[in-house]
Amino acid sequence: MKKLISVIVFIVAFASILFYRSTLREREVVILSTNDIHAVIDHFPELVTAVNLCRDTVATLLVDSGDRWTGNAFIDRTEGRLPIIELMNHVGYDVATLGNHEFDKGPALLQGAIEYANFPILCANMQSNTNSLTTLPGSITLKTRNGVKCFITGVVTNYDNGHPEGSDEVFADLNFSDPMEAAKSELKQHRADASISILLSHMGDKKDMEFAAKGENYNIILGGHTHTITDTIVGNTTIGQTGRFLKRLGATHIRMKGNKITSVEYRNIPLEGYTKDSATIQIVNRIENDPVLGAAVGSLAAPITHTGFANMITKCIAEATNSQIGFYHYGGIRLPHHDAGNIKLATLYNLEPFASKIHTIIMTPQQMRTMIITKFNDTKNSKESHRVDLFSTTPYEIIIDQNGEAVDVRFPNLRENRKYSVAISDYVGKKYESICGEKHTMHDILVVDELLKLLSNQKQTPVDNTAYQKISKF
Repeated sequence: MKKLISVIVFIVAFASILFYRSTLREREVVILSTNDIHAVIDHFPELVTAVNLCRDTVATLLVDSGDRWTGNAFIDRTEGRLPIIELMNHVGYDVATLGNHEFDKGPALLQGAIEYANFPILCANMQSNTNSLTTLPGSITLKTRNGVKCFITGVVTNYDNGHPEGSDEVFADLNFSDPMEAAKSELKQHRADASISILLSHMGDKKDMEFAAKGENYNIILGGHTHTITDTIVGNTTIGQTGRFLKRLGATHIRMKGNKITSVEYRNIPLEGYTKDSATIQIVNRIENDPVLGAAVGSLAAPITHTGFANMITKCIAEATNSQIGFYHYGGIRLPHHDAGNIKLATLYNLEPFASKIHTIIMTPQQMRTMIITKFNDTKNSKESHRVDLFSTTPYEIIIDQNGEAVDVRFPNLRENRKYSVAISDYVGKKYESICGEKHTMHDILVVDELLKLLSNQKQTPVDNTAYQKISKF
């Protein structure tokens, strides 16, 4: 009996020593993160190399904060948009959340992508009421190879209209709660004994900082949606965002003593310069080896800028509908520039990836003025405000006061008492709250089809990069 007691005492003492040492053991974890890839896949070969180098060195998790597609025709025009998920499976992502663009083609396509993914996809603030899409888990706890438990929640932004940014129809039968409240609730209910808490947020950097300022106790917020390059600390929360198009990789280096965090350091690492993984190059080349999308459909007479594309589109939609004026919004033009010479069909789809239709409406200059001023002073969608958000075939000048708010718009070529036929983009026609006029009509005319006609009917398409809209102080 005494011998048995001695053995038990020895086992208990030995276990206590092991436990004591484990609580003092120094451990390191790196969370690698991406956001707003928007189907731009050319940097995946460098991503694979960077991720593998990290995994060879330290316990690593790879996460994504949403908007994996809409931006590259070789993905967006492929059935199911699955090639981007194929690449993410190849890299070995551990978990992701949803962005607003994951919903662009409706719930059934999104469900197919979720089922194809080899990694869990989270969204704590979405509830599905359709059989086309399952309600996703809000959070998950993953254990790293060195035994650290990481609690991870995912949320997508939500606006006053009750859903993320996008067309109302794609969000039918889906309900979205407040992302901050959902993230708070997940943390409170499900964190348990996890040592590290991470929020994958597609709310935008300002919302991320607002949430962190409330002291909701997430150690790390890895964000998306606003395409900013963010590296900051608010309260006790480290916040990072990598911009967009997979040009950078977020790296959060966490040092621990036992189960306690001793330091958190976030960095945005440019992927340019990393050796390209040969196996991944082959996958990318296969995806982009489409003879139809890769064919030249026209030629530009000179290099073109974002403003030049805007001038081309506003003129194009006005002519397509026999309108006197054309308006097109900044965010609907997805390419910043293009060199002179041949332009591919894929490039046109990348320029306007939303399959937007043209709207027409009869408006007075005062109604146009109200539309422009309201958008400029927008407090709900700040990333689209306090800039020239509406390009137009007619020149105009936004007058701002000392506080930077728009107070007037001057149209040098329009008469105040006259009504004008106006062509506008799909997004403006559906989303701008201040649209007012007569005979508002959505036409079954795709913007990208009209651009294709314009380019294919000319040997060389002239380019006008002149800015016809400006902002002046009162």
